Formats: sequence, structure tokens, C-alpha cells
Amino acid sequence: MPDIQPFLLERYFARYEFSAPFLLSPSDCESLHLNEVLALADAECAALWENLSLGYTESSGHPLLREEISRLYASLRPEDVLVMAPEEGIYIAMQTLLRPGDEVIAIQPAYQSLQEIARSIGCAVIPWALQPADGAWRLDFDTLERSFSPRTRLLVINFPHNPTGLLPALAELDAILELARRRGVHVFSDEMYRLLEYQPDGQLPAVCDRYELGISLSGMSKALALPGLRIGWLATRAPGLLQSWQTFKDYTTICSSAPSEILALIGLRARRQILERSLAIIRANLETAGQFFARHAGRFTWFAPRAGSVAFPRWDGPGTSDELASQVLEKEGVMIVPGSLFSYPGRHFRVGLGRRNFPTALERVELFLEG
Repeated sequence: MPDIQPFLLERYFARYEFSAPFLLSPSDCESLHLNEVLALADAECAALWENLSLGYTESSGHPLLREEISRLYASLRPEDVLVMAPEEGIYIAMQTLLRPGDEVIAIQPAYQSLQEIARSIGCAVIPWALQPADGAWRLDFDTLERSFSPRTRLLVINFPHNPTGLLPALAELDAILELARRRGVHVFSDEMYRLLEYQPDGQLPAVCDRYELGISLSGMSKALALPGLRIGWLATRAPGLLQSWQTFKDYTTICSSAPSEILALIGLRARRQILERSLAIIRANLETAGQFFARHAGRFTWFAPRAGSVAFPRWDGPGTSDELASQVLEKEGVMIVPGSLFSYPGRHFRVGLGRRNFPTALERVELFLEG
């Protein structure tokens, strides 16, 4: 079995996230503080927090938490949800579904674990590359259809997409799912940025609701601004998967943190307020980004995102985005994530639109450009 490769993005963040003075590229939204979360608690959650025992928790997740998660979906019951850390969800789903020799079609560019875990199992990973054109990202359905083979076991998608911010139309999502349905292929859908659609009518249904072999991954880290809780979940209607995930989870975390589960329950019940806060920050930063890239149109091409908290513009100046990131970090202390960390080397780089200090980081980049 091939060895798993280092997680380039996470190693990059480990090196610079807590040392660089300015971050241009985080993907989460401005994190809530503990006192802010507790102020959102209803009477039941306040009592749960006040009387919380720091013992083991139910391995599948607190029943109230699973019930609240199931409310995010149209057709799921609490029994169709398994609580775990978001990254753990990717690992467990692929370890239980895949075998050496399987083929996996995976969207590209992508968060590395959406591809690397399958590779480490011994699967052939066929990238489904997004296409940049006229300042926008597009899906190539002809390439997707040609990528299926009798050995295809899994299709991996991610909408709203990290790092581009692409959000397909409902008809496009249905076309993707129909290609999988014809072949009986499971679809793993990373939906960590779901609920961050800029227009309510643009929100796509969860894949676990739309497709009988669909698996939806989500969690508290992005839209709900609580990454430190390390609470996420897998949701599906596909028969047998929950049992296999639970069996595997007994060898990973076993169960979740008791405080994190109650804080996640508070956050989910107050999701309307939290989402309004996250989207307000993103919308303000989108305007700032648009103005910045318009001022520097000769050096950048702005690819405006359709949803989510990230975008993937292009550097049109000298050198690659890796060289740009290195120079801006050295001269102005700004951490920029180059596209190479998403297996997309060249000129694209990620910007994060969810933090309140995004304008300050852009100002430092502007100083670099003027230097």
C-alpha cells in the first residue's frame, strides 16, 4: 500500500498561521468567542452546559446534537448522522468505501485529503479539473463523463468549492448525480462551505438528500465560525454505511468532546444569527476585494466567487504564485496560500473572505506592490 504523503496545506498553516502577522488566505469565518456562544444558548442548552459532566460521550454523537443536525436536511433522520471531526469524516468514509485498485474521480483543485487518502489506500485518482475562463470557473461535463470506468467506486465533489468559490446550478448538480446514478457510484460531497451562499435561492440541496448513494460531509468550522470545536459529521441514506463508519470510528476518536458537543448544539440552534454574521463579513470583504483587484487589474485577474468564504484569483505579474507568496511573506509578513498547495501549481492563489482583518492583509499586499 502506498505511503500517505504530507498534507502540504496543513504543514504550511502549521508553519505560518500563528507566526505570520497577517493572513490573507484562511478559509474559515471569524471565530466566535466562548462568551458569545454561551450568550446564544437557549434554556435547555444553558442547563446542559451548567451541568455538563466531562465524561465519555455517546460514540455516535449526543442525541440532541444529531437531531439538530438532521434538521439541516430534508430527508434524513438523526440515525442517518454520525458525529466526528470533519477531517476524520473524510478519512473514515474513504477507508470504509474504498479498496486497492478502485478508481476515484475527484474534483480539482481540491483540499488534499479529498484525493490523498484514496491514493494512500491504493486507488487510482482521476482528477476532474475545473476550467478557468473569462474570470470565472466552469465545470467540464464531457471530461467527467469520460472519466468513469467499470472500476469507478467513488466520485468526490465539493460545493461551494474550496478554493475557487464555484457554485453550480441545481441542473448541473443533478447532471453530476445522474452520471453517478447510472453507474451505481457513491458520491462523497464535501459541504463544509454550504450555508454560505450569497443568495438564499442559490443554495443547493445536500447530496445526501438528492442522491440515494450520496454522502454529505459538513461541520461547524466554516459557515458556523466554530473551528476550534472540531465537530463535524457524515450524513447519508445509503444502506450499511453508518454501521461501517461507526465500527471504524471505534478505532479513531471513539467519541467527541463533551463541551464541544454542547457548544455545537448551541451554535446550530442559533445558526441564523451566526450565518448572518458570517455572510455580512464575507459581503464586506467581497466589495473590498473587488476594489483591490480592479485597482491592480494589470497584475491580477479576479475570479469572483459565487458562494463560500474563499476565492482563487490569478497573479499576472512576474513569477509564480509560490514566488509571490514567498516575497509578500518576507517583505510584508502576509501569509498567502499558493495554488500548488491544492495540486494546482502556477499563478492562482487562495484568498479568504471570512475574517474581519482581511482589508488589513490586503493593505499590506498593496504596500508590497508599491514597493
